[in-house]
Amino acid sequence: MRNDQVWAYQPLIDKTRAYVEAIMKDDTSGHDFYHVMRVYETAKRLMRHSKADRLVVELASLLHDIDDPKLVAQTEKGVSRVELYLNAEKVHERVVRHVLDILRTMSYSAYLKGARVASIEGEIVQDADRLDAIGAIGIARAFAYGGSKRRPIYEFDDDDDSSIAHFHQKLLKLAPLMNTRKAKRIARKRMRLMKRFLKHFKRDFEVGRTVS
Repeated sequence: MRNDQVWAYQPLIDKTRAYVEAIMKDDTSGHDFYHVMRVYETAKRLMRHSKADRLVVELASLLHDIDDPKLVAQTEKGVSRVELYLNAEKVHERVVRHVLDILRTMSYSAYLKGARVASIEGEIVQDADRLDAIGAIGIARAFAYGGSKRRPIYEFDDDDDSSIAHFHQKLLKLAPLMNTRKAKRIARKRMRLMKRFLKHFKRDFEVGRTVS
């Protein structure tokens, strides 16, 4: 994308950031505005030297959580806030459709149901979001989300409703699912950290079984 095109849509990106911040700023589940901005900046990093549509990547990464059913209720008549917002801003229909398609297919739950992102833009945004779920920041977010849902930290089972079980049910499975080479490289490093953490955590947590 040429520099003049970037400047042309920058006011929309700035407005979108402000819109998302107003919605997500008070979140305590690990899906706050800082998460959104990490995904946004990571997506821009992954996009470098690619032929991806920069506007689609930036909009999708900024808006990716505001219709997440885990966090917010859908708007009336099944129309998402993303769609309402983009249409109100008179974003080109092609871009709106592309962004909505990415957001419908990028989640892990959608993946388990057989959905797959269908564009390089979708692969980039999906990778950026998945990278924020692993490594040191992913560890912190897992416990923030678990706490927001009143989940126990751990109950000596890797397949229950605890926060530690979530690592085994989802987070440890994300690295092999990365799409881009750059994301795969980052994910390998972050995954090593998570595995070390789990080893030390479970060793230390076992002490609770022997304390009388």
